[in-house]
Amino acid sequence: MTHEKKARLLAAIGAFIVRALIATLRFRIADHARVLAMPPEKSLVWAFWHNRLFVAPYLFEHFFSGRPGAALASASKDGEIIAAFMRQFGIRPIRGSSSRGGARALVEMKRAFDAGFDLGITPDGPRGPRYSLNPGVVKLAQVTAGTILPLRIRYSRFWRLKTWDGFMIPMPFATVEITLDTLIRVSATADEAAFEAERARVERLLHPPEGDERSQPPGGARDSRAVAGDPPATS
Repeated sequence: MTHEKKARLLAAIGAFIVRALIATLRFRIADHARVLAMPPEKSLVWAFWHNRLFVAPYLFEHFFSGRPGAALASASKDGEIIAAFMRQFGIRPIRGSSSRGGARALVEMKRAFDAGFDLGITPDGPRGPRYSLNPGVVKLAQVTAGTILPLRIRYSRFWRLKTWDGFMIPMPFATVEITLDTLIRVSATADEAAFEAERARVERLLHPPEGDERSQPPGGARDSRAVAGDPPATS
C-alpha cells in the first residue's frame, strides 16, 4: 500500500471515529457575529485555539456547508494524513507550515482567500506556547484585508491530553458551547512596534474567558465531575 493510500485509509477511520463521538454531543450555538443569520459575501479567517480543534471540522461541514473552506496542513508525510482527514470534512488542505517556509504558506493561503475560501487558523499552532498568538494570523488578515471570526469552543466534560496545548476531547454526551464571537478587523501597521501592539490586541480578544481552563486532575480520573466541574446551565 502506498503512503498516499495509507493516509486516506487512516483519515477515513479517524473521521468515522470522530463522527461517531460527535453524534452523541449536544451543541449550542451563540452567533454574536451574525454570520449564520447573514453570511458575509467576503471570505472569513476562522481563529480558534489548537486544543479546541477536535470539533472544528464538523462545525464547518455542518453549519457552513455552503462556503468553501481551507486550512493549513504540514507538507511532511505525517501531514498527508491530516490533509486527507480535512478532505473527509470538505476542507481543502493547503500544504505548508507557518514555522517553516512561512512566507510560502502565507502566499498560498492568500490565494485561497482571494478565490473565495474561508480559512481556518489555530493561532497558537503548531507548537505553541498555548494561547500565544502566532504573528501569522495577523499577517494573513493584513495581506488579505480579511476579517477574523473568533470561534470559541467549550466542552461541559472532556478528557485533556498531556500535550503542549492540553488538547481537549469531549466526552460522549457532553454539551459543546460554540460562540461565533464579534468579528475582529486587523489594522495595517507601519513598523514592528505597531505590529506587535496589534498582535497583542488580537491575542487579548481571542484569549479564553476566565474560568474556561478547567482541567483533568492528576491521575487521569474519568469522573466527569472531577474533569470538567459543573456543566453549563440548560436552556
